[in-house]
Formats: sequence, structure tokens, C-alpha cells
Amino acid sequence: MNKSSLLTLVGIAGAALIIGLLFARYLMPHQSEGHSSTDHTTMADTTETTTWTCSMHPQIQQPEPGKCPICGMDLIPLKSDSSNDIGPRAMRMSASARALADIQTVEVKRQFPEAQIRLVGKLGYDETKVKSLTARFPARIDDLFVNFTGVEVQKGEHLARVYSPDLLTAQKELLTAYRSDPNSSITRAAQEKLRLWDLLPEQISAILENDEARDHFVLSAPVGGVVVTKNVKEGDYLKTGEPLFKIVDLSQLWLYLDAYESDLAWLHFGQDVSFSVESFPGEMFHGKVSFIEPEVNQTTRTVSVRVNVSNTDRRLKPGMFARGTIQARMALGGKVFVPELAGKWISPMHPEIVKDAPGQCDICGMDLVSAEELGYVQEGEESAPLVVPLSAVLRTGKRAVVYIEIPDTERPTYEGREVVLGPRAGDLIIVNEGLNEGDRVVTQGAFKIDSALQIQAKPSMMNPEGGGPAPGHNHGQGTTNVAPTAADADLSITTEVAKKLMPSYLELQKALASDNLEASKEQLKTMMEITGHTGLLPELFHAMLSAETLDTVRKPHFDTLSTAMIAAVKADSHAFEGDVYQMHCPMVYGATGADWLQTTDDLQNPYFGSMMLTCGEVMQNLTSHEGHNH
Repeated sequence: MNKSSLLTLVGIAGAALIIGLLFARYLMPHQSEGHSSTDHTTMADTTETTTWTCSMHPQIQQPEPGKCPICGMDLIPLKSDSSNDIGPRAMRMSASARALADIQTVEVKRQFPEAQIRLVGKLGYDETKVKSLTARFPARIDDLFVNFTGVEVQKGEHLARVYSPDLLTAQKELLTAYRSDPNSSITRAAQEKLRLWDLLPEQISAILENDEARDHFVLSAPVGGVVVTKNVKEGDYLKTGEPLFKIVDLSQLWLYLDAYESDLAWLHFGQDVSFSVESFPGEMFHGKVSFIEPEVNQTTRTVSVRVNVSNTDRRLKPGMFARGTIQARMALGGKVFVPELAGKWISPMHPEIVKDAPGQCDICGMDLVSAEELGYVQEGEESAPLVVPLSAVLRTGKRAVVYIEIPDTERPTYEGREVVLGPRAGDLIIVNEGLNEGDRVVTQGAFKIDSALQIQAKPSMMNPEGGGPAPGHNHGQGTTNVAPTAADADLSITTEVAKKLMPSYLELQKALASDNLEASKEQLKTMMEITGHTGLLPELFHAMLSAETLDTVRKPHFDTLSTAMIAAVKADSHAFEGDVYQMHCPMVYGATGADWLQTTDDLQNPYFGSMMLTCGEVMQNLTSHEGHNH
């Protein structure tokens, strides 16, 4: 090829290239400078929204939308926030993401939380009203007028007629001294001797008036009441000190109630207790808390609470079972808020004695104590604690975390805070440290925010230090316990829901005892069909379903579920048919122990399975209504 031809080809190629570039430019869409930024953002957002995850199981990350393989929920798009101007425990999201996650908040306020404490127990004798009548001198029972128990006697009524040579001698000594000098010390000593032998003043006066000593004498009741014990029969010979009768005044009774350890923060001396008995359905009786046992019963893990009950009409009987309720409102420092007791003075031994001014108890004579000194407070904002909804708190057993909404931000921003909790009051819980009045705390969606922080390797409830691999990317390098979910907080289950869950719960217990992970998850799926996907209880089921080992299903999640189920059965044991046993294994968590439910007392340990299948003990039959011994 000559030089002229080569130049011609190069020219043609160059012309073709220029024409192609012009044609491509013509085909490209025109865009103004004002729209280029928006289009670029839209393309960037489309590029970023390529990973899909489960709001309940953030370790599930897929390139396409679909269903979560663990719980079946719809996957949501996962967007990363590259902003670096927020704290390490904070998360920023778009308004659409917040709506999709259904984040809800409420304002932290000061108020006096109110709790209704339900207790069960049994009526018994008022021990201060029990009188034991013993033989004060040797005698023989010739006539027994009270010859069976249950007889009600009045003070001064005759009990028995006895013959006693010693009593005859003592009467003669009195008469001899009286005839000599009625006012002598010998006469007074002889009268005192007979008085100490339980002779009534009118009986001693009758001896002096008749001027005659009798060989037979009538024993009279020193107090009024019901004869509950009879230890003698006609013809018995008695020695000094032998018991004759036990008489109880039933105008005042004691009600013994069993309180769980978690309820003790709400119980206080002097509180009003309303209770019912089966003999009078629909009728409420009242009493006052007079004593709280200083020790926990090692068998039942309860504390006995004693209530003074007036029974002047004798309608209530010792031995009756009772269901009691205490309405309590709490102030700062665990004090009880009872406005009606402000400025009052109360007897420290008999709380039914309440007066408007200092003085002495009408019953025991002790000085009255001010209500404030006994732990009651007056109304005032400074004494009201901070409270948040229970659903706002995520707990791990070692720490508690809440998420608050950061105000005045362009995009919704949430930050985690560790808090120190106080007692629970129904759906509220007291916060002692970590929050301020006016903060807006996340009540729904907190676990989703926490899960997103875990994915970003930021500090969270499950990993307070942050860092490390995101959940779901530990490919077998060591084993770790699954951290508790929000449902591992103070989970509560209603009686109605507990009844529906009970069959699946019992099958779950058997599956865990048999070391069957797949069967366990089948029962968890069944329970989640009952509860749905929203709420603390479903969150607990989600966490258990995502577990890869039996141990992570058992501890702490099955323990949390069992604790809530046990509480539901105890709250209304009559609603459950058949036997429901509370079992206990002392080896769970080292030596702390954990409980569970079974329908038989044939122990099958779900926490250790075949390793220690029969380890544990039967605590009690929760649906047996035979009562408690006090």
C-alpha cells in the first residue's frame, strides 16, 4: 500500500470516530445543571438499597427482597448511613425508614406509678388473743361443763367443777386471817394467792361474805372466746401447770398472705389490704398490714405478710382461704405515696390505730409514730420518680438500655443510653438514673434500632463496647451465648395468652429435655402464630428461632419464657386445668438456678437435657389449691 492510500484510510477512520461521538451525544438525555444533583442522589440511593435484611434478625442479609428464612417476615432494605457527626451509640435514619420500622416514642415524665399486688393466703388466729388456761393448783375434775371444742364462752362463765384439798386449805387461811384483821398484810397475801390461782374477784368476795370454805370449786373463763382445745376429761387428776383449755377471741383475726420477692418493694407497714373469701362471693373485706417477715421462705421463695383483720361479726373463720389485693403508689427512694396519711400518727404495733396528733396506742400504750417516719410521703413533684413504659427497656441481665430521640435534627436520630432501673409497676418501670424529664424514649422499635447498630458494629445492648464482626458473620470461630432480646426484660403474659401457649410450651419443654433443636423451633413457630410478630413476646420467639444451638435457646430465653408462664399460672391458677408443677434446677447459671413447668412430677430437665435429665426438684403444684402452711 502506497503512502497516499494509507493517508486516505486514516482520514476515513478519524471522520467515522467524530461522527460516532456526535451521534452518541445526540442520543444522551439532556439534563440541566439544576437537576443533575437530584438525579445523582436518586441513582446513589438505588445503588445503596441493594441489601435486604430482617428487622428482627439483622444477621439475615440478602441481595433481593423476600421472606426471612427464620421467622417469615418481609425483608426490608438496609441503608447505610455514612454520617460521622453523630455519637458512637447513635443511629440516623430517613423518615421513610422510621415509618417502615414503626418507631414510636413517648415523653419521660415524673409520676407516682401505681401497682396492684395480688396475694393469696389464709386466715388464722390473732396470737395476741389466745389464752391458755392451766391448772394453778392440784385438783380433780368432778364436772366438766365445756366437754367439746368449738364452744363459745363469755368471760366469767363456768368451765368445770373441781375438788382440791389445796384450794380448801387456801380458803381457810384467808378466812382465818380475815376474821383476825380484814386489813392485815396476811389477809392481803391470802387474797393475792387465790387471785394468782385464777379465782375471779367476785369469787373471792363470795368466800368472805359466806364465811365458808368450800371443798368444790367452779373454774370460770378468764376471757371470752371460743374453746379451740380441750385437754381434760371428767375424773382426771390434775397437777399444777397441766393445760386445761385454750380459748381464742375471734373478734380479731390475722390474715397470712404470701408475697413474691419481686413484690416486696411495693409492700409497707400500715397499707390497706382488700380481700375476698369464697364463702362470701362478691364481698370485699379489709385489713391493715401489720408485719412483713424479715426472711424469705427457702422452699416457696415467698415472704409472709401479716394483716390485722377486724371480725366483730364473727363471719370470717380461721382457716379460710383468701385472695388479697394491695394498691400501692411509689415515690422516690422506695417510699410509699399515701396522701390520706399525710400528717397522721400511727401505732408501730397496731396500724389500725391512726390519729391526727401524737399520743399513745389505745391497745398497747406505745408512743405513736408519724406517717412520714414510717416511710410515707406527701404529695409533691419532687418526690415523684421518673417512669417509662416497660416496652422501652432492653435488658441483658447485667445492664438495661433505652433509646431516646435526639431533638432538633434534620433526620430522625436515636441514641442509646444505659439506665438504672427501679421497681416495675404494671406496664411502667421506674428509672433511677440515666434519663431526664422531657426526654423522648423509644417505646416501639427499640430492638430494631439496636439490631441496626449491631450490623454497623456500634455499641449496642448486645455488645456495649461495639466493634467486631456484624451479627451472622461468625463462621464457627468459637461459640458465644445469644444475648437477650427486649423480651428478656420484665416479660408478662396474660392468663388468656398463657392458656393458648401452654400446650406448645409443654411440647417445647419436652423437646429441649430430649435435646431436639428442630422440634423446639417447630413449637416456637406454633407459639409465634398465636402471638403474631409484634410485641415483647414475639421478639423473644424471634431470638429463640435464630439460635443455632440448644444452649442459646435454653439460656436465657427459655428461662425468661418459663418465668413469665409461671407468673401467669400463679396469678390465676384456677384458669388452668389439671396439674401444673413448678420445677427447679439449682445448677443453671452456675448456682443461681432456673425454673420451668411440667404437667407431671416426673422431672425432665430442659436446661441440660440428657446430660442431667433428672437434675432438679419439684417446687410445688401451682394448680393445687390446698393452701399454705404458716
